[in-house]
Amino acid sequence: MATLPQIDLKDSCLYEAGVPWDHFARLRRDDPVHWSAETDGAGFWSLTRHADIVAVSKNPALFSSAYENGGHRIFNENEVGVIGAGESAIGHAFISRDPPTHTQYRKHVMPAVSPARLGDIEARIRDRAERLIAEIPLGQPVDLVPLLSAPLPLLTLCELLGIDPDMWRQLYHWTNAFVGEEDPDFRQSPEAMAKTLESFIGFAGELFQARRAQPSHDIASLLANMERGGEPVPFRDFLGNMILVLVGANETTRNSLSHTVRAFSENPEQWQRLRDDRSLLKTAAPEMVRWASPVLHMRRTAMEDTELGGKRIAKGDKVVLWYVSGNRDESAFDGPERFDIARKVNPHVGFGFGQHVCVGSRLAEMQLRVAFDILADRVASFDVVAAPRRFRSNFLNGLKNLDVVLNPA
Repeated sequence: MATLPQIDLKDSCLYEAGVPWDHFARLRRDDPVHWSAETDGAGFWSLTRHADIVAVSKNPALFSSAYENGGHRIFNENEVGVIGAGESAIGHAFISRDPPTHTQYRKHVMPAVSPARLGDIEARIRDRAERLIAEIPLGQPVDLVPLLSAPLPLLTLCELLGIDPDMWRQLYHWTNAFVGEEDPDFRQSPEAMAKTLESFIGFAGELFQARRAQPSHDIASLLANMERGGEPVPFRDFLGNMILVLVGANETTRNSLSHTVRAFSENPEQWQRLRDDRSLLKTAAPEMVRWASPVLHMRRTAMEDTELGGKRIAKGDKVVLWYVSGNRDESAFDGPERFDIARKVNPHVGFGFGQHVCVGSRLAEMQLRVAFDILADRVASFDVVAAPRRFRSNFLNGLKNLDVVLNPA
């Protein structure tokens, strides 16, 4: 086996320059279950092949996501907090719980995003997307993130929470602060972060009390009125789940949309193909998510000594699932380096896999289909005019901006 270069995959600065695709490709080929050193910890196992990521994701009894075992991030949530701020007021979101508690939460929340509950939400998403896109100037450089990528999913989230749609800008601010743990653009100082968290807790507290007093069928009502063991969930757990909903409902769609516009700019023939045949939107949406891989990783903790890929995994070891690598695995995808909107076999893990697959994945793909269907009517091609600034994050594959010209059809 060739000696692999030492790269600190935990270092958030690494991803600010771009995903280290070549390194992940070498790991998949030469050392797919790779021991990664940490400068501030004991180290972790990096899983880079699709099959291993799926196998671990399907076995929560052996590979835990629970907060008390460290949670779902490379850092230990039980040591530094769910958003890396050492906060004590925030409880445990259900993404950081194992069955049966995790399953109970999912069953409780799923009705809020079921077709029966959402009804004609696609028509409302289309109306919002049409209004947003109609306001984007054509033929001149614009930053697409604040004009479309961010507001579209956040306006949908406002509907799901039953709150004023004008709140989307405030939700945007909170989301950036929560996900930007090591990004100076999002967390200028501990004092600023404390004020941001205080304002969100105030908002969530008012929403919690309102939904307890007058529950409806929205997600906030379901989370506020859930019971565990015959007792109402405490506010701190509601708060943790609200942060999960806010980040999950926004970041995956937002960054998938931005990365896809960039992909169409680099692959204009794919854009023309979609404009000519809208039936391809069905396969295009999952390809957009695979290509974007909006979530770089999730983490598990081994609950017993075990073996994976010929490596001995010790009880208590951190196991990091690199979704971004699994989505480019040559053994799982035909031509994974090719952006192909007609890809028929697409077992991507962009929304996770197994018990933790994103609750709102279908809704996210719906928003992508609608947005690009409307854009296809108005835009002949995309020209990205400058390299976008990326999140300083080892967790989200995020773009802070996307300066692009939408050439009119």
